[in-house]
Amino acid sequence: MSPGLRFMVAAAFSFSIMSALAKAVGRTIPSQEIVLLRGVFTVALSFGTLRVMGIPARGSRPRLLIVRGLFGFAALSAFFYAIVHLPLAAATVIHFTNPVFTALIAAIVLAEPIRLRDSASVVASLTGVVLIARPDFLFGGTGAGLDPLGVGMALTGAVLSACAYVTVRRLSATEHPLVIVHYFAVVTTLGAIPTAAPNLVWPSSGAWLGLAGVGLATHVAQFCMTRGLALEPAGRAMAVGYLQIVFAAVWGLLFFSERPDALSAVGAFLIIGSTAALGRRRAVAQAGAPGGEGRAPIARSEQKEEP
Repeated sequence: MSPGLRFMVAAAFSFSIMSALAKAVGRTIPSQEIVLLRGVFTVALSFGTLRVMGIPARGSRPRLLIVRGLFGFAALSAFFYAIVHLPLAAATVIHFTNPVFTALIAAIVLAEPIRLRDSASVVASLTGVVLIARPDFLFGGTGAGLDPLGVGMALTGAVLSACAYVTVRRLSATEHPLVIVHYFAVVTTLGAIPTAAPNLVWPSSGAWLGLAGVGLATHVAQFCMTRGLALEPAGRAMAVGYLQIVFAAVWGLLFFSERPDALSAVGAFLIIGSTAALGRRRAVAQAGAPGGEGRAPIARSEQKEEP
């Protein structure tokens, strides 16, 4: 296995650990408090890194940076809520629909082309969500459906993540990636203070360890992701990213007694297949465009990046 693929496997593994720890801690700590503490950890880390590298933290487009931070904060809040209230693999795979929403939003906001086959990927991905969620009004009230609010939050997080990624697309021409990450962390911390304050719970020693693990796993995942994307072509890097769903299913089975059934597996296959096909088509299109050689396609990069 090439070094780039090893980094991408490590990133997928670390992101899955982050999700599993967030779900475990969420049994006793409200999800917004997890968002808050994760934001504080990331602010300290990003600000320290900016100082060491001598990069101004303000950025040249603070208003757009704040907008990106607001999208990211809302997406992260929705994602953590979904992780706590849904099976881990289900929440993860629904979140992986964000590339199809990114393609739709980029077509509207950035005038990026979207083809009929891309539209088919959108339909297939949403069909996969329906098979995983199995709402009672479509499946006859069998009782096998997931919590509707949790599914709604997972989808909301995916859409908001797409909005955040499109904003990053605009910012990447003028802003250093660390500045974008820092604004995201600052806005997340400030946004989570009033939303977490009404239900604050003092964590137990075990919960503190879990929260520290969430922050550490996120940092390791972001580092490995950055290195992997720098070393590996788009298609292979994207394919390895789907290991996060496999890892999530394993942790769900081992630690939360979650057993996906046949319909959930089919739904996951539809989401993975449709988003992978979308990513490959857009990678080929961008590589063939003038100046597009080596440029990361939007559908590829969003698979790895957090909200």
